[in-house]
Amino acid sequence: MATTPAQRRLAEALAELKSLQDRDQSVLRTDDVRRPTREALLEAGFLQPIIGGWYLCSKPGTKDGDTTAWMAHAREFVWRYAQQRFGESWCVDPDYSVKLHTGSNITPKQIVIHAPEGNNSRTALPFGYSIFTYKTREPLPRQYIEVLQHVRVYSLAYALTRVPDAFFRSSKQDALVALRSLQDATDINRVLIETGQAAAAGRLAGALRACDRADLADEIVSVMREIGHRVDGINPFAKPISGLGPLRKVSPYVDRLDLMWREMREAVLAEFSAPAQPLASGRRGIDAVMQRIEERYVTDAYHSLSIEGYRVTEDLIRKVADGSWNPDEHAQDKDARNAMAAHGYWKAHNAVKDSIRHSLENPDTNIGSLLRKDHGRWYRELFSPSVDVGIIKAADLAGYRNDQVYIKNAEHVPPPRAAVRDLMPALFDLLRDEQSPAVRAVLGHFAFVFIHPYMDGNGRMARFLMNAALCTAGFAWTVIRLDQRPQYFSALNDASARGDIRRFARFISECVVQNTAAPEAADRPVRRSSRSRPT
Repeated sequence: MATTPAQRRLAEALAELKSLQDRDQSVLRTDDVRRPTREALLEAGFLQPIIGGWYLCSKPGTKDGDTTAWMAHAREFVWRYAQQRFGESWCVDPDYSVKLHTGSNITPKQIVIHAPEGNNSRTALPFGYSIFTYKTREPLPRQYIEVLQHVRVYSLAYALTRVPDAFFRSSKQDALVALRSLQDATDINRVLIETGQAAAAGRLAGALRACDRADLADEIVSVMREIGHRVDGINPFAKPISGLGPLRKVSPYVDRLDLMWREMREAVLAEFSAPAQPLASGRRGIDAVMQRIEERYVTDAYHSLSIEGYRVTEDLIRKVADGSWNPDEHAQDKDARNAMAAHGYWKAHNAVKDSIRHSLENPDTNIGSLLRKDHGRWYRELFSPSVDVGIIKAADLAGYRNDQVYIKNAEHVPPPRAAVRDLMPALFDLLRDEQSPAVRAVLGHFAFVFIHPYMDGNGRMARFLMNAALCTAGFAWTVIRLDQRPQYFSALNDASARGDIRRFARFISECVVQNTAAPEAADRPVRRSSRSRPT
């Protein structure tokens, strides 16, 4: 088939774009590509403008307001923009430096860049973000600057001496993770001695005492007094810190997860009001629980798969469940992606039921330990049909993800793949030690999505985990409906990006009540809405 000049021009432009992306370049300047290439890529939707002269690689058909590409490459833009303007003489401010050192993947709405050549001006970026270039009075302390996550940052010790009092209140979790990650006071003391910051020394000593690190606080105070500075340790957190867990010293990501869990659980207990039903003992009681779960299967599969963007019907789900699905005989069954998703969901659902039954039959079984052992099987069952037909590779089911993932339209960027290996054992430790079924269900679901341990299927796996925690404690199997999707995702985003779990806990509690009082309400069909890609 003959191609048109426009098609040939786009093909050439895509080849040029591929050569740039092969060098891990997804943010482009006007000078990076020829004008005909740039115009062809913009027209076809492969580029979107950031600011004048800067472009971001994107997918054709991306809807207005879709933040996924921006969140994935915001730090790359900061790096290239600042390097182009200031060369090596720039650094993000102390607040953002601390956040990056402590594993935060939230991009601030205003990114502050320190540079001697800055002009104290704000530049608007997409989706309400901005860059402010702050003109420093003195040259930057190059000995205290390093590159972290594609951004030039102040060293952790230097940044901690420079953040204001307000940081310890507005970014309490970041501050706690940073202070608890310090091996000793050596680097802090070196910065304090060189800069003579008595006020910062007192602030840090007070903060360290507040988070059970009095040994480091005493060392700072002693060193500063020896060189002639009077230091008064004042707690900048404004009020005492309580409920801190043991110092794991594994990674800042693990400490962040631990702190989030301990801080959020009280809010979950306050917001979760759904009552549990007594679990009947004996075989008959267990069979009754399992029967109620089975009765919800078609409804649950329809809504859970539809939330993730699969176009499935209740008829297809029933065919898969009763064994009558046959792609060789039914033309409507040939949509492999959706059919394999339905088949995998049925297999995974059966595996989850096995875990629930085991827990009910063995009351001494710790549900957290059981979930640690069984969740890998759930995941493999979820995607084994897709492996059978060649949609994905068998190696993709080997374990946790081996690449970075991004959540569509979410402010939160999941931790890097290397952190997942530490985070998942820590999550199951928290589930094992948690006494409240409501906290296990709500925070287990939230934390699983926060970590995003797999390349795909995280939302379905999180809902399976939630329901395993609920059903083994006397709550109903809970369906989150497709028409609740915006509320569901918005509440998750509040928890991930702002640390506010209240909306999500309240949402899950309300869903449990609805599914307990009137389970048939979740069976009503809903009008299909536009779908996003699966998570």
